[in-house]
Amino acid sequence: MNKIDFILLFDVTDANPNGDPDAGNFPRTDAETNHGLVTDVCLKRKIRNFVQLTKDGESGYEIYVKEKAVLTNQQKKAYVNGASDAETAKKWMCRNFFDIRAFGAVMSLKEANCGQVRGPVQLSFARSIDPIIQQEFAITRCAVATEKEAKDQNGDNRTMGRKFTIPYALYTAKGTINPFLAEQTGFSEPDLAVLIQSLTHLFEFDASAARPAGSMAVRKLILFTHDSKLGNAPAHKLYESLSITRKDNMEFPRSIADYDIVLNTEAIPAGVTVKCIDC
Repeated sequence: MNKIDFILLFDVTDANPNGDPDAGNFPRTDAETNHGLVTDVCLKRKIRNFVQLTKDGESGYEIYVKEKAVLTNQQKKAYVNGASDAETAKKWMCRNFFDIRAFGAVMSLKEANCGQVRGPVQLSFARSIDPIIQQEFAITRCAVATEKEAKDQNGDNRTMGRKFTIPYALYTAKGTINPFLAEQTGFSEPDLAVLIQSLTHLFEFDASAARPAGSMAVRKLILFTHDSKLGNAPAHKLYESLSITRKDNMEFPRSIADYDIVLNTEAIPAGVTVKCIDC
């Protein structure tokens, strides 16, 4: 496997892509520019969920970090299956857990120590092209949880809540795959195919009240594949070859059609192959 850099484009319509628990679940923003943010952890969570859903029970595609997982119990599996020390345990964990092969993990716990793995696949925060507008809505609940609450709730005195959305925003996230670390973890060409499938279907099985079906959609995945392990151009140069600007007189974008998206192929150096997947 050679070096691969990539750009992921997705948009959000009337949804909250990544609420900030430190800010009352408001959509995350850059405090200075008010551009929207989605953390790399959030994006990796969705990749893990997709792989867990589509590869359930398939050898080599377990997920290490998943809902309610006890990590010590996950690591004990390596020793139960023949590992004798942290090094052999680490190799067993890489072979059996997709997210460890891809993203790495710190597994140097006191019990069932499996060492540390630096993953070849890394993602940036996703950032919106334009500053976002956060909308806040009051909502009410007609049902109650307890008898006491039912007695206290008279007439229109209903339980109140808040809901936060973004009318529209187009986001870009950038990533890379390090071939040298891929060799160390065993991240393979079949794993790459699974990762690409996960990225192109990132939100299709992630619908919720905060993110209704269709409100978040991957629009493009642009892959820059180098013909060498060291790479043929710096990643930032390849990222800069993509230009995204609002169309003339478009003050409030509400669709990806309101943007001009241009990939300057003349800026791509020799030895780099570009593949654009429209989703």
